[in-house]
Amino acid sequence: MLDTKSGIIGLAVGDAMGVPLEFQMRETLLQNPVTEMLGYKSHDVPKGSWSDDSSMTFATIDAIIKDKEINCNTIANNFLEWMKNAKYTPTERVFDIGRTCLRAIAKFEAKQEIAEKCGGISEMDNGNGSLMRILPLAYYCYAKNNNEQEVYELVKKVSSITHGHEISIMGCFIYVLYGMQLISGKNLEQSYKYIKKIRYKDYFSVDTISRYERIIKNNIKKYQLQDIKSSGYVVDTLEATFWVLLNTNSYNQSIIGAINLGNDTDTVGACVGGLAGIYYGLYAICNSWKNDLLKYDYIEELCNNFNDTLNNI
Repeated sequence: MLDTKSGIIGLAVGDAMGVPLEFQMRETLLQNPVTEMLGYKSHDVPKGSWSDDSSMTFATIDAIIKDKEINCNTIANNFLEWMKNAKYTPTERVFDIGRTCLRAIAKFEAKQEIAEKCGGISEMDNGNGSLMRILPLAYYCYAKNNNEQEVYELVKKVSSITHGHEISIMGCFIYVLYGMQLISGKNLEQSYKYIKKIRYKDYFSVDTISRYERIIKNNIKKYQLQDIKSSGYVVDTLEATFWVLLNTNSYNQSIIGAINLGNDTDTVGACVGGLAGIYYGLYAICNSWKNDLLKYDYIEELCNNFNDTLNNI
């Protein structure tokens, strides 16, 4: 039976751990690393608050529960409920939303177009705003036993609600395939070897594939800390995610490593947390971090409903 709690709660914990540190300098954090859940600091929100990363993930899950399939318009409507009415938030207010996501959701609201045509498609629209919310597709595609081509088509649609450029789509595709390998029981290194063997040229241009060369051609694990960026650029976020995962040995260690990279700490924390949660399991997550996470019961119930949906799909 598929259980989504470890990955989804793992994502939310990583997100909430990173929220207070967003935009902080790596050098400052490395001198005094953060190892506990904090409040306020970068954002005026209490300890245990998650950001847009988790909110949009929950909105995606809620849509899958409702439709028992991937319906991008339902997902986009849930994003709209989040943006306008603060649904899926920890404190009933939206305190963090990326410009690309904002434009895409506003476009959907204004025209009620097909949702997957609303995402930005320029080179400048390759922030990590679709990568941070794509984890539910790893569970969905695994439950449906989708083949690689089917995974690609679904990832493309769901990413394109906000991020339609193929650099963003490829980052999401790699992340989902990796997550599916972990769900299947493969370890971190085996899953990494798997994503390096994919024939990406069947789906993406040579230029886009070259952006991910350090992950799929080289060995991202062997790069030095100073070579790893933790910016909001989707390629940087995915590189940081794999670098942290492959160089740590526990969920807690991976989150501490992720958030202390500085800069886009909530998203790197969320992306690492989702995959690390799948691999290490719910009980590996620091109890005090789980206790500090706001609306834990709500998240757990959402996961239980997601489990029921996927196990009967």
